[in-house]
Amino acid sequence: MVPVPLIRLQCGVNSYEWGKKGSESAAARFAAATPTDSLSIQDDKPYAELWMGTHPNNPSKDWATGRALADLVQENAQLLSSSVIAKYGTQLPFLLKVLSIDKALSIQAHPNKKLAEQLHARDPQNYPDGNHKPEMTIAITPFEGLCGFRPLNEIAHFLRTVEPLRAIVKPHKADEFVSSIETSASSSAEAPSDEVRHHNKTALQHIFASLLSATPDEIKTETANLVALAQNEGENFAAGGTPSSSSGAVLSELVTRLNRQFPDDIGLFVFFFLNYVRLAPGEALFLVADDIHAYLSGDVVECMASSDNVVRAGFTPKFKDVTTLVDMLTYNTAPIEDQKLQPTEYPYATLNRAAYSAGSSVALYDPPIEEFSIVRTVLRGDAAKAIFEPLDGPSIVICTAGRGTIGVGPTVERISEGHVYFVGSTAELTLQSEGGPDDEFITFKAFCEVDNPRDLGEKL
Repeated sequence: MVPVPLIRLQCGVNSYEWGKKGSESAAARFAAATPTDSLSIQDDKPYAELWMGTHPNNPSKDWATGRALADLVQENAQLLSSSVIAKYGTQLPFLLKVLSIDKALSIQAHPNKKLAEQLHARDPQNYPDGNHKPEMTIAITPFEGLCGFRPLNEIAHFLRTVEPLRAIVKPHKADEFVSSIETSASSSAEAPSDEVRHHNKTALQHIFASLLSATPDEIKTETANLVALAQNEGENFAAGGTPSSSSGAVLSELVTRLNRQFPDDIGLFVFFFLNYVRLAPGEALFLVADDIHAYLSGDVVECMASSDNVVRAGFTPKFKDVTTLVDMLTYNTAPIEDQKLQPTEYPYATLNRAAYSAGSSVALYDPPIEEFSIVRTVLRGDAAKAIFEPLDGPSIVICTAGRGTIGVGPTVERISEGHVYFVGSTAELTLQSEGGPDDEFITFKAFCEVDNPRDLGEKL
């Protein structure tokens, strides 16, 4: 017997040191919204990640029966679709999470498919699978993070103006890098050639490797100097920062805060090489494989290929693999606005008149990969409705605010903050809001559809 293609899920929450504590954690509140005897939120315990999917490290279950979602989709191919099974097998190709971040996560990158297979074969304890892990992050609450390498002129600015940073990478290497970048910039007034881009990436890799080779004693000494400089100079720190990125006051506060969280950590210096980003709710980042990043604070929805591979180098008590990180990174540089993923209108949902009049929206976040996309739906007021055309693939829906109903065919259930549902392939999905005129019913729907015969351009 094929189960109804709408399954309420019971999802596990992981407790890591960087998570928000108690009910301050959205991950904890969302997990507790589907009652289970094993979860009682403790005020002094950090709750970091809610996992939604079939990954064996924290698999979701059918709340009503207790059966693992992994077993249900393996036994009932119709829930996934033949095209998804042909490409990814009988488990979900994506893992959906909610992260609640109180302190910095590790400075990290995720390996590409080929490297993931090599790392897993060599060190399965620290690299538990052979899959790549491109991922997308969408803010639920205001979010701070580090994403990708800053433009080279900004890195050069910090190497000129932050003496402890110069000291830890070695002054002569800092001067060589700054001179090299300035020479490249003057020789390519317009778009840089492939030769210049290769030269710049090599220069960045060398100076970054020099930074990460600092000894513990060097890190401790220069951390003390850096924190003292930040506290003494305030808004004048780092010569006032960079106009296109972060002010001296922002940089000073971040240095002080991050050092409280991870004293004498190399991550405090890596910070000057990376873009600092703030996201408002609904804004997003897409992180390709081999791209460096770290999250600092906030609550986010995160979706990724179904993997748990992380290569770390700072802000963490966990296993660090500096050599692999230095070798694997792309060393692409770009302003932070270029790192953001801009949503577009989702053309395969129909809104009723109440939704249009209330200013509701259905937005598509569509990264350049096949494993997943996400639709964020905001239905305002009462009885605003969105009907989604069937997909040739599975979906997971989580409500992050408000309340309403979720329906597939004759099956309609109430859904509110923290409720999570699996939606099977080829099911037409309906969401409808309940509440006052100023209330918002917000959901995120992660899905995979390998073969899409519809011409997106025609509908847009």
